[in-house]
Amino acid sequence: MTAAADAVAREADRLTELDSAIGDSDHGGNMRRGFEAVREELGEEVPATPGAVLMTAGRKLVSTVGGASGPLYGTLLRRAGKALGSAERVSREELAGALRTGIDAVAQLGGAVAGDKTMLDALFPAVEALADSGGKDFEAARTAAEQGAEETVPLQARKGRASYLGERSIGHQDPGATSAALLVAALAEADTAVEPEGDADGTGSAQGGSGGSE
Repeated sequence: MTAAADAVAREADRLTELDSAIGDSDHGGNMRRGFEAVREELGEEVPATPGAVLMTAGRKLVSTVGGASGPLYGTLLRRAGKALGSAERVSREELAGALRTGIDAVAQLGGAVAGDKTMLDALFPAVEALADSGGKDFEAARTAAEQGAEETVPLQARKGRASYLGERSIGHQDPGATSAALLVAALAEADTAVEPEGDADGTGSAQGGSGGSE
């Protein structure tokens, strides 16, 4: 979550620029405000488990991010956190499965599918890349998410504010897919900060416990 907050802060102006073409020109500011609130919340008291970290972050995003992004990103993190349950340590495979649960919940909430020019066009390729790697290669997920975001440029938006523009939405990269790719990139960055699975105690879980998810 700290890496995600850093990435969003760094790219907030770009997200707003993308949103100014096909949205309300507030995506960057909204996301930056939400993730700074998450950073502050977790800085005061880190929850005891990875699942609790994600659920806390999701609730904070819902309460601080405006527009549709708050409920969508909040649902993603809360449902992923719920899927992890109360485990004090989770493996990469378990985290990948939880993310899939969260992303499916986002799709259900927004009624979107792949190709609708939404955040899912970055998230679906990311979890598919994770599945292909047995849930372990977060760098591959990052590459897939970034490519998915870029591939929204020629699409016509069929969901959200951008869909009101019809064919005029073609030729612009979707800001939601772009911010989603930032979060996947932050996850890949955080993954490089933990030891290889099983090196420390043979448990097969990512070292760092909740810190690996934070």
